[in-house]
Amino acid sequence: MIIRELTQTEIPEIAEIERRCFSHPWSEDSINDSFANSSNRFYIAEFDGVIAGYVGLSVIIDEGYILNVAVLPDYRRKGIAKALINHIISLYKEKLAFLTLEVRPSNTAAIRLYESFGFEKAGLRKDYYREPKEDALILTLFMNKGNI
Repeated sequence: MIIRELTQTEIPEIAEIERRCFSHPWSEDSINDSFANSSNRFYIAEFDGVIAGYVGLSVIIDEGYILNVAVLPDYRRKGIAKALINHIISLYKEKLAFLTLEVRPSNTAAIRLYESFGFEKAGLRKDYYREPKEDALILTLFMNKGNI
């Protein structure tokens, strides 16, 4: 597996991952706009020559906001999401006070993954998700706590 920064020519592949993973995927235009924002970074995981997953991160001063983590269904349970999260933690652990994200409470596999890195429940956003309607757990990893 290779993890590297996304290039603009690969945005259509990220849009396809979005369509296959989420009930309300980001459009290709939205991904392009986010990619063009100098505060955002996107990293992809290539597995056997296929872009199998990606992570998007927004960095605002010393705060990190994970925008999305997605892995194609055929490539799940191969450590790709774990490698992507580990990659951004390694890159930004000296630069950020914290990393935070939202996740569906029903996505227990993702919650377990994030908790394995030391993310903690920090709050709840009521009715954040649609189809199905669900709250969002806010999970945060405080980088200065020595837990990474």
